[in-house]
This record gives sequence, C-alpha cells and structure tokens, in this order.
Amino acid sequence: MDQQQKASHLPEPQKLGDSIRKWGLELGFQQVGFSDIRLQQAEARLNQWLQQGMHGEMAFMARHGTKRTRPPELVDGTCSIISVRMDYMPEAMDGAEQLLQQTDKAYISRYALGRDYHKLMRNRLQKLCERIAAEYGPFGYRVFVDSAPVLEKAIAEKAGLGWIGKHSNLIQQQNGSWFFLGEIYTDLPLVADQATGNHCGSCSACIDACPTAAIVEPYVVDARRCISYLTIELHGSIPLEFRRAMGNRIYGCDDCQLVCPWNRFAIPTGETDFQARHHLHDIGLVELFSWSEEQFLQRLQGSPIRRIGHQRWLRNIAVALGNAETSPAILQALESRSGDPSEIVREHVEWALAQHQSSTEQG
Repeated sequence: MDQQQKASHLPEPQKLGDSIRKWGLELGFQQVGFSDIRLQQAEARLNQWLQQGMHGEMAFMARHGTKRTRPPELVDGTCSIISVRMDYMPEAMDGAEQLLQQTDKAYISRYALGRDYHKLMRNRLQKLCERIAAEYGPFGYRVFVDSAPVLEKAIAEKAGLGWIGKHSNLIQQQNGSWFFLGEIYTDLPLVADQATGNHCGSCSACIDACPTAAIVEPYVVDARRCISYLTIELHGSIPLEFRRAMGNRIYGCDDCQLVCPWNRFAIPTGETDFQARHHLHDIGLVELFSWSEEQFLQRLQGSPIRRIGHQRWLRNIAVALGNAETSPAILQALESRSGDPSEIVREHVEWALAQHQSSTEQG
C-alpha cells in the first residue's frame, strides 16, 4: 500500500496519535509519546563516546554504523517512532538501600528481580500494533525492546517521556526513572511530541554516589568503570581496582537511581511479572553461591539474569563474598569452590579468600 492510499483511510495525525496513546495506556504502558527520526545530536554524542572507547567490550554498540542513529536505515520507510515506558519498581526503595549495607546478602538490580521484561513488553507493543491495524488497516512497523540498534533513551527524550539525566538514564518528572522503554518504528504520519527539557539543575547526587566513579562527567558514563557493565557485560576477569567498590552488588547497580531526588515520586509497579522471584530481593550470598549450574538455569528460567551464565554468576558472587564480613560460613562457601573447573571463578575465589586473610591479620 503506497502512502497516498494509506493517507486516505487514516484520521488526521493528531487524532491518530490520541487513539494510539489511549490504546497504549489500556495495554499497561504508563506513557506513550511520539518522536521524529532526526537524531543528529544523539549521533554526535554516541560517536564521541565510542571514539573514547567507553563502551568497553560492548562491540555491538559500534557494529551497526549509522543504523542505530538513522531509523530509516534500520527499518525502511520509518517516518515516526512510538516510544513507551513501563514502570518496574517492585517495592519501595528503602529496603534496597538497607540491603546494600548487609554484606552477607546479595544485591541485584531492581529491574532484574522478576521475569524478563523483553518478552512482556514486546507482546504488549505487538498488541498495540494489531489494535492500530484493526482500526485503520495495514501499516508498516517493527517493534523493539532493547533488541536491535536503537537509541531508545534519545528517542524517548524527543518523544517527551522525560530527559536524560546526568547518570545517562531517562528521568520522568512525575515518576522518576524506574521504568523500561520500548519502541515501534512506523511509517504512520504522527505528530512528534515536545521534549520536556532537562530538570537536573545543579544536582550531582548520582555523580557523587557512583561507587566506581563511572560518571566521569555530567551525562557521560564510562561503561568500563560501571558496576552494571562489570557484572553483566564483561566476560573476563573483573579489574582489581573495582572489586572492593562492588560491595555486595552481584548483578547490576542502582546507586545512581537510589539517590536521585526525582525518584521520590516513583510508585511500585502493578505488573506481577516484575515482582521479585525466589526471594532474590532478600537472599544470602552463601545460598546463591551454592547453586549448581542446573539450579541456576532452573531457578532463573525467564529471568534476565540467566543470560550472564553460571560462570559469571559465580565470579560476581565470589567478589561479593570477598567484600563480606568474615564468618565461618563465608569462608566455607569460598573454600568449596577453590577448585572450581572455571579459571575465572577460581581466580576470583582466591582473591576473595585473600581479602579475608588480610582482614584477619589486620584484626
């Protein structure tokens, strides 16, 4: 169907957008916005970041050239982008801050406590597209949830869903930053929303709170220093300089969001799939370290954590155990894997045991 034929059966763009927004909210998204496809400023920032090597081992960030920043190169015919957000905060964050002080417990980034959001959001976005097609006829589209070279935060910012904060996450003035993003690239002629403007002001809470000083300047995160990168994206050995600062964070890090003043407005999600499973919001490091690979795969079925694999899981927990207060249970857990088949795991266990030995000698 060519554009002229399509235009004849579509309502005027503003009414079309109003309908899409309404249906999106009915499907459980907390906000729906529309962006144009001009991302030149974001492209310049991305290229500078890549040139400085701040993406570390994330080669996929540079692999697709301008497809990431020029939407029609990724999906031919794209002239508008539908951007959505879905809240995921499973509970009030007071408990998360307390958990970071309990060295024998595991801290897992709040977004990963429940089921993987990718499939849930893709299904909802697909239903939104089917609703549009049922009402107005066939149209061109492609759905994305962190599944292709898409500048989701820059797009969401242009679509009026919030602004990119100094920690590089998107912030929404009434709801904070505990949410996921998804996109629909489409050939529908939608009216782009107005950006909200930046409201970080002189605040530097996120910069000051980062355990590894990964926010090297406002709005610039060096992934190579970021605990989320170190525990999730990095495949090999975690650099020694960052291990102590990791504390008990075994999958991701939320510190920059926990201190953000705008998150005082965030409310817990109503999505049951985002609620914590297997007590991951309050579970001991020793228990998690005892999981066999079979238990890891079984218990984390449908979880985003599963993708790092059992070896990196044990690597991360070994570091956390090395940072924990010394106890017989901690030492026994580490000793139990001192002969692990994985060289990476053995190396991090050895480091952890050395931390306790040093602590004992100093004591």
